[in-house]
Amino acid sequence: MGRSRRTIPEELLLLALDPTTGTTAQPQSLDLGLAGAQLVELALAGRIAPDGDRIAVVLPRPTGDPTLDSALELLRRRGSPVRAVHWIGGPRLGLRQTYLTHLERCGMVHAVAGQMCGVLPTTRYQATDTAISREIRARLDSAIRTGVPPDPRTAALAALAHAVGLGKHLYPGNEGRSSRSRLRDLIRHDPMGGLVAHAVMDVQNGVAAQPRRAPAAGPGRQPGARAAAEPAAGVPAQPSRRGSMARVGAR
Repeated sequence: MGRSRRTIPEELLLLALDPTTGTTAQPQSLDLGLAGAQLVELALAGRIAPDGDRIAVVLPRPTGDPTLDSALELLRRRGSPVRAVHWIGGPRLGLRQTYLTHLERCGMVHAVAGQMCGVLPTTRYQATDTAISREIRARLDSAIRTGVPPDPRTAALAALAHAVGLGKHLYPGNEGRSSRSRLRDLIRHDPMGGLVAHAVMDVQNGVAAQPRRAPAAGPGRQPGARAAAEPAAGVPAQPSRRGSMARVGAR
């Protein structure tokens, strides 16, 4: 995958980057959104495909993007399709910093060292070319303003921006309420983007499928056999919301 096209994780992070403070909006949920954005990008590259509410690797060939290829290899090692909510809710902490470092290497941002309270070292990130962020924002604004169905990349970006809570960052206040509503509605224009966006929101809401209880021992089944489906590490075992992942359309 060449550098002529920015990836959806890169664009999501640039949208979240505050040009004034050099920090990212919604830092807690942004890692989840970046994990989901990787899935969408890999799907657009033909490496994975949705299988119901699961993600299956269909072409394990590397893309040439090291961050995407790392995710692709982890998916390949699973050996079987994995639920999107379990993948996104797994141990993905640090993904935001990984992508900030990646954007710095690519020359899209530069790091600015500083101190908090005059003691603690901090690092802020400033976009090196604000025209890039303006172009990304303009695509979302156009889709919201015109009502014309956006291309799959823009639709997925809008879905993920809504899922991680960037709506209030991009369209603040009462005057931005209608724009936030239309941003949310764009989720219906890309099935894969909708799938992962709902998974991101489900993880934030603590919704993940509990492991099925093993039925009572009977013919052909050993007592104490493990359940077929278990939540991935890092995903709290909460009661599932019926049909949550099946709803790819408007939320």
